[in-house]
Amino acid sequence: MIHLDLVNHLDGKPDNCGDLVKIGILTVSDRASKGEYQDEGGPAIFDFLTEAVRSPVEVHYSCIADDYEKITAELTRFADDLGCSVVVTTGGTGPAQRDVTPEATIAVCDKILDGFGEQMRAISLQYVPTAILSRQVGGIRGECLIFNLPGRPKAIRETIDEIWRAVPYCVDLIGGPYIDMNEEVCDSFRPKNARRR
Repeated sequence: MIHLDLVNHLDGKPDNCGDLVKIGILTVSDRASKGEYQDEGGPAIFDFLTEAVRSPVEVHYSCIADDYEKITAELTRFADDLGCSVVVTTGGTGPAQRDVTPEATIAVCDKILDGFGEQMRAISLQYVPTAILSRQVGGIRGECLIFNLPGRPKAIRETIDEIWRAVPYCVDLIGGPYIDMNEEVCDSFRPKNARRR
């Protein structure tokens, strides 16, 4: 089973100075896509967006199997057809045979941003030694930033809170909308001349 076009709208916080941003959440899991258990990774990312982003957000969600062709097709759909400025994946980044999310991400990206994977592994190594087994990557497809997160909700929040600090300015640089952040949750960085406030 594949869940497509599940859309949530976040109206944005009062007095935000951001633009509407489309964000894709892609959960990659054989069992969750079959309904054998409830996806927890996708909702953890959505919870972060709800807390941290002040801009209005259109969130597109999909849960698919650990299948290379399905992942590349869905990443392409999010970026090209739906016009997402950011796509965040969860799951499928380990060393197991079925873990192919990084390979699919690399295949659809025009540029790879090595710092995303390096920083996520550095963060996770503070908590678990098995972080060295993680193969997360980040990259750009056109005007869309795509990056992989771990699968567990706790690990997602440990990493996304830190990683997202660089996301709004990256989106600026690739021609996307201005993402206004709740700095109490995520103190994102922009040079002074790139800030609206």
